[in-house]
Amino acid sequence: MRQKETRINPPNLKTNKSRKNKTMFNSIQENRSALASGKSLMDIFEHYLARIEELKELNAFLEVYESSAREAAIQIQEKINQGNAGKLAGVFIGIKDNLCYANHRVSASSAILDGFESLYTATAVQRLLDQDAIIIGRLNCDEFAMGSSNEKSAYGPVRNFLNPDYVPGGSSGGSAVAVSAGLCTVSLGSDTGGSVRQPASWTGTVGVKPTYGRISRNGLIAYASSFDQIGTFTNNVPDAEILYQIMAGRDEMDPTTSSMPVETLSHERKSLKFGVLEEYFHHPGLDEEIKSAMLKTIEAMVKDGHSVSYFSFPFMEYVVPVYYVLTTAEASSNLSRYDGVHFGHRSQIAEGVDETYIKSRNEGFGEEVKRRIMTGTFVLSNEQYEAYYTKGQKVRRLLQHKTKEIFEQVDCLITPTTPSTAFRLGEVKDPIKMYLQDIFTVHANLTGNPAMSIPFKVHSNGMPFGLQLMSDQFRENNMFYAAQLLERYTV
Repeated sequence: MRQKETRINPPNLKTNKSRKNKTMFNSIQENRSALASGKSLMDIFEHYLARIEELKELNAFLEVYESSAREAAIQIQEKINQGNAGKLAGVFIGIKDNLCYANHRVSASSAILDGFESLYTATAVQRLLDQDAIIIGRLNCDEFAMGSSNEKSAYGPVRNFLNPDYVPGGSSGGSAVAVSAGLCTVSLGSDTGGSVRQPASWTGTVGVKPTYGRISRNGLIAYASSFDQIGTFTNNVPDAEILYQIMAGRDEMDPTTSSMPVETLSHERKSLKFGVLEEYFHHPGLDEEIKSAMLKTIEAMVKDGHSVSYFSFPFMEYVVPVYYVLTTAEASSNLSRYDGVHFGHRSQIAEGVDETYIKSRNEGFGEEVKRRIMTGTFVLSNEQYEAYYTKGQKVRRLLQHKTKEIFEQVDCLITPTTPSTAFRLGEVKDPIKMYLQDIFTVHANLTGNPAMSIPFKVHSNGMPFGLQLMSDQFRENNMFYAAQLLERYTV
């Protein structure tokens, strides 16, 4: 079923923070309470539609699934009336435009997939649907999830709800803004090097990346297959836990998913052991205000009796270079299928096979995607394979061993999520400077550890920044518990 699409390249706007006060239905519990008090699913749905229209200049939604969402709301309302609705009845979810939803369009925010309609639904999305969630639409992102600002979409940049002159972060910027602005209850994104946690930090939301292999990647358009993970955006930690518990677990359609049982989350313990990586706090690119706030909080935790240990992590200078060597190599392989013959846009002016490949890809891919494909192709070439790709994999293994060693002594690591707050649209033009926005988040993707960003403080420039928590693999319970424990230190 085709839905009406709304694509917007917003005009210049002024900050309007007062709009935050108008938000409603910002959590799963809030929606449940509204239904219990007599509100209908259609009331909640109409509220979101009005809100999306009111804030369309943010360019968060590429398409609102009004017809299918309305039909689902009618059916689920009947189940609510009968008392047999699922855990997510009343929850409206936006999905990043790289997650498949049967009979709905998905494009990875790229012109090369413009008009493509999925034949099946991603496993993670289906598990939410099975609990009576309603998918309200697809959300803008950096093209093929390659970017740190959400300025690289083929359909225009996403703007930060808290200040539309600023970026929301990327690549899942549309998903972050949709939750921050109250356009849906919760949303899904994907995290390859921080693409959930970084925009969460810059929009004041909770962003979670699970352990690699904990949530199925079936139905997620691949960027770098050994890094990609589906993650969530919520306005509180309990909502993130609910979504995680529903989506996590083995999937026969994704052989990289783990068969380890999903832990039941418990908050009964009284203390955790925390760790701090010294190099993260001495990095020259870390904003002094963020650094000061983080260190003061850690000092307060020690005074309150929490166990905090300091560790040296001597590989920090390698994490971003290794990440971009390996992810671009995987991207070069994964995106080779979009050639105008097997998949994707076909040039109308090309003549012959070779020209079809060249012109179709040149017309369909944006500048950043082309840059990463070419870098990855170079890395995988016969002349450079040993020098870059093989060496990168060896360093990745060192990072994994060192991280595992640290988690033998602590339950959770505390780090800044990002080195700075959000910047103005168009402000960062140097690709290297843009890549360094991921310096504190790529660690978890290289090692496969779960990590999350929780809202922490507000900078003197008026923009929020987050605190990142990382735990041992398949120990998301430690991470979620730590997030609840640290709420008293955040504002």
